[in-house]
Amino acid sequence: MRARAFVWGGGALFVASLSSCAWLYLIVLGRDLPLAGAASIFADTGLVTLFAVHHSLFARDGIKRRLAHSIPAELLRSTYVWVASLLLIGVSVAWQPVGGEIYRVTGVLAIALACVQLVGLWLTARGASSIDPLELAGIRTGPDAPPSLQVNGPYGLVRHPLYLGWALMTFGSAHMTGDRLLFAAVTTAYLMVAIPWEERSLQQSFGDAYQRYMRDVKWRMIPFIY
Repeated sequence: MRARAFVWGGGALFVASLSSCAWLYLIVLGRDLPLAGAASIFADTGLVTLFAVHHSLFARDGIKRRLAHSIPAELLRSTYVWVASLLLIGVSVAWQPVGGEIYRVTGVLAIALACVQLVGLWLTARGASSIDPLELAGIRTGPDAPPSLQVNGPYGLVRHPLYLGWALMTFGSAHMTGDRLLFAAVTTAYLMVAIPWEERSLQQSFGDAYQRYMRDVKWRMIPFIY
């Protein structure tokens, strides 16, 4: 009973963390504020980095094996969800205003940028359609299903369409404040840096199939650039 409460509590916290992230970007980071000093930039970069380091380390197989010695296997994913969700909420709550306005556009250009964000949303939704949301939230804790290599749809454009979608959504705002630019830049930079480590794990999981996929789909995240 306690284990199930822990698992479902983590799932609820996962939803809350996603909501807090949306609230941060759409509301908090969109405020018109005077430009702050460099201390806010360093503080916010540190917050995002703390979340990113946990996310990357916990994804490594070696770390998972070590944690398995002290955490029951059925609670390992949920433990990760708890910590990651709390860290993401911490980023939203502790964000230090950067201030400043980079640009604000209206009319046709604003519509064009909205379309960019919608494309990003589609890439994210389409790319994530093969992921079990209950497993992602740490609620489904049964035996892992055999992994399948995704190569169709947006995965035929770039190898990491969810990351491209994130970049389009965060950089595509018609009202770009200093806070939104910092958030977009730091989170996207983390994704780009993390890709080589993630692809090493994918090569270990899928072997020659992933090697062929890398030859067929040249671009990791941004067509013709990266």
